[in-house]
Amino acid sequence: MAADCLFSRAGGAGCGRAERGNRKMHNELTRQDIRKMEEEIEYRKLVVRREALEDVKTARAHGDLSENFEYHAAKKVKNQNESRIRYLERMIRTAVIVSDESAEDEVGMNNTVEVYFEDDDLVERYKLVTTVRGNSLEGLISTESPLGKALLGHKAGDRVYVEVNPGFGYYVVVKSIENTVDDGSDRLRSF
Repeated sequence: MAADCLFSRAGGAGCGRAERGNRKMHNELTRQDIRKMEEEIEYRKLVVRREALEDVKTARAHGDLSENFEYHAAKKVKNQNESRIRYLERMIRTAVIVSDESAEDEVGMNNTVEVYFEDDDLVERYKLVTTVRGNSLEGLISTESPLGKALLGHKAGDRVYVEVNPGFGYYVVVKSIENTVDDGSDRLRSF
């Protein structure tokens, strides 16, 4: 069953975290993530690729390629674009689709959570997102991060243990949950 879960695009009920084992060969993505990735791939193939090829062709016409900075820079941009396309296609191909729906009173995907860190006597707000949109500097934490995993399914008022490493962790308290939706404004991370 676990092998089927690794590449299942449906992410059925039998594909729990424990069954996936320690080797992770997939990414948990929402349908919105997939849609955004497909849009980026299309843009990169139709627009960026054409521009990059034209830049390489123009730079090549300037003569000696061994000392032609523009040529090497244009090739680098072209190769980075192709690499990003392959990366996004592989992410989609190996994705497990996860639901972004949650109970009204439980922490779930795309919910904004106010969390009290007991050790630091500090309150922070985070939106739980998939790994490909995670950016802790903007308050977006992945549901696959230690804090994100620990918070999922909890309710306001719950005291939650966040295990960072085996035998090491900290406690947080869920202060409030705001059921937000993915409006498409969260950007995909680059590599």
